[in-house]
Amino acid sequence: MKIAVLGTGVVGQTLAAKLADLGHTVVVGTRDPEAARSRTEPDRYGRPGLGAWLADHAEVTLATLTEAAVASDVIFNATSGDASVAAVTAAGVDNLADKVLVDVSNPLDMSHGFPPQLFVKDTDSLAEQLQRAAPRAKVVKTLNTMNASIMVDPGQVGAGDHTVFMSGDDADAKSIVAELLRSFGWLDILDLGDLSTARGPELYLGFWVRLLPVTGGHGAFNIKIVR
Repeated sequence: MKIAVLGTGVVGQTLAAKLADLGHTVVVGTRDPEAARSRTEPDRYGRPGLGAWLADHAEVTLATLTEAAVASDVIFNATSGDASVAAVTAAGVDNLADKVLVDVSNPLDMSHGFPPQLFVKDTDSLAEQLQRAAPRAKVVKTLNTMNASIMVDPGQVGAGDHTVFMSGDDADAKSIVAELLRSFGWLDILDLGDLSTARGPELYLGFWVRLLPVTGGHGAFNIKIVR
């Protein structure tokens, strides 16, 4: 499958590496590829800069947001929440038409420090805003309730016995996303319903960031829905 990952941060890198390992053709999209490639120094957490990361992941290509969207059938939005609508718009509304747009972002406002506030509340969701920005895309919300490493390796926590949520209006798109999730190792995929249900998982982030400091600060946890 041809897959684009919009965003060059840790979430984008983690998703791109996993998708490439699974045999997909993966391109990472960013506004300025050359500027992004020039970042080689580790970040404050010791993670390699994108240029160094790309050198270790030669199977992943780097392109503009537009080029990445054009070249792919499935697009992951892994940009920061405050940049997501602009990134999707820059990728090109027509380039996203009839394609699956997997949104893993969160509407976190970091401008006031930690814990962050949510800039989208319970009357809307960032996923719905992306759908309005790209009305012909097939937006599916998932994977936003955990850290990046658990997204692609759920077995890190509780032997993989925990829940990932999914929301979207298009049944075929959700089937494609569910198959990708299963390839990541997810066993419990809970379809919440139409895209408006993404408001719940996004609101959960307000709780997640408050769990973070009392669970070791590394984010190696998730929730399980017990029926």
